Amino acid sequence: MSKTSQHSPAPDHRSVAARLGAETLARLNRTADAPGLWHLAGHGGLILGLGIWIAQGWVLWWALLPVQGIALCFLFTLEHEATHKTPFATPWLNEAAGHLSGLLILLPFTWFRYFHLAHHRHTNDPERDPELLSGAKPETWRAYLIHVSGLPYWWGMLGQILHNARDRDPAPYIPARARPRIRREARVMLALYALTGASLLISPLLFWVWLLPLLLGQPALRLYLLAEHGRCAFVANMLENTRTTYTNRAVRYLAWNMPYHIEHHSLPNVPFHRLPELNRLMAEDLRVTSEGYARFTRDYTGTLGDQSR
Repeated sequence: MSKTSQHSPAPDHRSVAARLGAETLARLNRTADAPGLWHLAGHGGLILGLGIWIAQGWVLWWALLPVQGIALCFLFTLEHEATHKTPFATPWLNEAAGHLSGLLILLPFTWFRYFHLAHHRHTNDPERDPELLSGAKPETWRAYLIHVSGLPYWWGMLGQILHNARDRDPAPYIPARARPRIRREARVMLALYALTGASLLISPLLFWVWLLPLLLGQPALRLYLLAEHGRCAFVANMLENTRTTYTNRAVRYLAWNMPYHIEHHSLPNVPFHRLPELNRLMAEDLRVTSEGYARFTRDYTGTLGDQSR
């Protein structure tokens, strides 16, 4: 499922950063608006175009529902990038993109930023990584199918939004100063979802172009996300606890280059449009890679039920 470099001694992500040097790092970390705006225009245009096709009931419109769902669900990768403030150089663009993406996929942006940054601090640490604490990677076929269905995600996020709205028992990675903003964000989201529900009494449009596609597209995102750290070592070295997946251009585009995930975790301030270059610079140091998501899925499911892994 993965390749492991034979270099000895094995580097870690800090030594790789040191090797690249201050000048290269400064260039790689430089953000810009234009690449993000062009990418957003393409991703957003795809969602809008598919939505119009479905809404008009044009030929084979029903076959486009899961495609629309995948395009919508992969707004997660834009929201993820926005937590690092890297898609755009202009701060308000990052915030707007993060909040809008979060609203569309039921993932509150302010809360998710603290959740995700805690994940970066404690990547694949079973005792401190919030991704693992909120649900271990599936190890049986039953757990795998439930996980990939996306249903636990929707149930969990609805519960999280309600929890945030009540401002009860925040996780330790949520600072006290952020709690009012997280509470306010959750309440605004709930109000907007209530309006969405009310709109369905007048027209089913949002059901067909947004809600149903989200349900159909979520399994693709679950499969994609499982490859980021699934079957990776529980160690602090980002070259070993994270996976880079080599895939086709369409997936890289929808995922805002996040399949270059070792590169992202090693240097999280590098914006998405510079990750292919960082991949070339780090190629010799990558410890865990997979040749595509189909290959990763075959390898992962081949070990389900094998508790020795």
